[in-house]
Amino acid sequence: MTLLTDDDHLTRLSFSIYENRGVYALLIGSGLSRAAQIPTGWEITLDLIRRVALAKEEKEQTNWIDWYKEKTGKEPSYSELVGELGLSQEERRAILHKYIEPTEEDREEGRKLPTAAHFAIADLVKSGYVRVIITTNFDRLLESAIRAKGIEPTVVASVDMLKGAEPLTHSSCYILKLHGDYKDSRILNTEEELSSYPAEYDAILDRILDEHGLVVCGWSSEWDHALRAAICRCPSRRYSMYWAARGNPSSDAQDLIAQRNGILFTIEGADAFLTNLKNRIETLAQTHRKNPQSVEHLVNSTKRFLRRPEYRIDLDDLLKSESHTLVQKLDDEEFSAHGELTATEFQRRVAFYEAVTEPLARMIGVIGRWGGEDEVSRIMDIIRFVYNRAHKENSGLYSWVSLQSYPAVLLVTSFGIGLVSGERWRALHLILSSQLDRGMGSKSVRIVEGAFLWSWDGGKNEYWQLLEGMERHKTALSDHLCELFETWGSSYLGVVPSFETLYETWEIMASIIYHERYSIEELQAAMDAGNRPGYTWAPVGRSGWNSQIRSGIIENIQSDELKQSILQASIGKGREDFLDTAIENYLRLAGRMQLTF
Repeated sequence: MTLLTDDDHLTRLSFSIYENRGVYALLIGSGLSRAAQIPTGWEITLDLIRRVALAKEEKEQTNWIDWYKEKTGKEPSYSELVGELGLSQEERRAILHKYIEPTEEDREEGRKLPTAAHFAIADLVKSGYVRVIITTNFDRLLESAIRAKGIEPTVVASVDMLKGAEPLTHSSCYILKLHGDYKDSRILNTEEELSSYPAEYDAILDRILDEHGLVVCGWSSEWDHALRAAICRCPSRRYSMYWAARGNPSSDAQDLIAQRNGILFTIEGADAFLTNLKNRIETLAQTHRKNPQSVEHLVNSTKRFLRRPEYRIDLDDLLKSESHTLVQKLDDEEFSAHGELTATEFQRRVAFYEAVTEPLARMIGVIGRWGGEDEVSRIMDIIRFVYNRAHKENSGLYSWVSLQSYPAVLLVTSFGIGLVSGERWRALHLILSSQLDRGMGSKSVRIVEGAFLWSWDGGKNEYWQLLEGMERHKTALSDHLCELFETWGSSYLGVVPSFETLYETWEIMASIIYHERYSIEELQAAMDAGNRPGYTWAPVGRSGWNSQIRSGIIENIQSDELKQSILQASIGKGREDFLDTAIENYLRLAGRMQLTF
């Protein structure tokens, strides 16, 4: 048994359901019904015993089960109890109705109605992620929630219904109500009744448990011996079992989880758990994000292929495959360049672009950090391929048109950070100085001018302030990328004393390379103009206001050893006087930024 308590494991379950649509069955128990204030079958039986006894003027008992056994010599049974009362079928139904069906007062108070958990399940059914539900509840809250979403479920609440039901394979929603339905007096609730199932029930249970994964919520397993036995005897282990429980599960449940090598969640309640699960799956569907385990596999494969020259073809094939996968996802019509610019839509599109670009970006980061010169041209081609796809159509809202090349910005940033981490200055200069074709008759630009910070068309600060938590940031894009790549870079950068320093070194070096578009005379003329220190515009990120880290980076760049390495790589046009002038201009820009903070 594996105890999972952190958020990553809920993500794992979300991915399992998302990537295996319809494969996972739900097993839900009385925990969901009790949250709607509907008693269990056993609780109804005990209450009936109490009410009948009091009507016969028996004294109030501390244990009505023992009283009933002493009086009758047998275990309490709902079916036998109502039978002894001599009630008709309609009268028996009326008894259960009072426990289950809501009155006007109940409706006003929100009792005996489908809960958030029921509606979350209904949403998963509607979207096709869940097709099979096993339940020990005999109310109809789940069916009501599913019908409210426009889906008519196939409901099996007796052996007779099973024989005439739509086949499991053909049903969009199959609900197996093992304990029966409250409108049928044959509900099961005693230990004896739950000790074994009809052969027909065992057969359908065996099939479901063999062919599906299982997510358990609200079921204790204490009384349902036959269901517990069915889970234990299932030979298949092809899909996992996830078990959501409030607090510590019963000893029977713990034994069952261990026997099935299940995964235990500790949850606050079914409503929060199932709603959160549904939201996670919907987010995955919107972003098309790849499973983190799959991404790690790609990263590790890239590392392995880099170690051996004979694997270069495999590496090339892997990069080509992921590049085409990315571009195919970017062609999603849902993300066209039309529609209103809103914070919600901007956040959704950014999340989508990041999710679909992450695998390739992290692979490229590995190559930046650990690769050789032979891979630079390959990465250059990939960046151009992705960038050109974004510019194949320039009609639509400008903000959406420009944002379409965000994946190329992510690839450039990942590769650049990897190169800086490995102090591969020549490759850094080569990649940032390479040309990008904007298409549609536009003039080509260097990568550092077309896919870096605010020199990129989509880098306007007012756009990136639309991200949650970035509303007041003066360098919102830079700050966001720093946070993002601190996470992405953890798998390929190794031990980094300060990621913030590494990231800002990348931005400063790219800004210096951007200065190469000017002549030294143009830079000096702008700096000498006016009564106060002048400057020439260049993209400056978070290092512009982060003076403490910036000072250390500049001091390091100007050290003799690193400075010579940088100049030998042709950065600053390979001229010390140009490099010094570019750094001075950059510092003046940073000084102006600090005045506005």
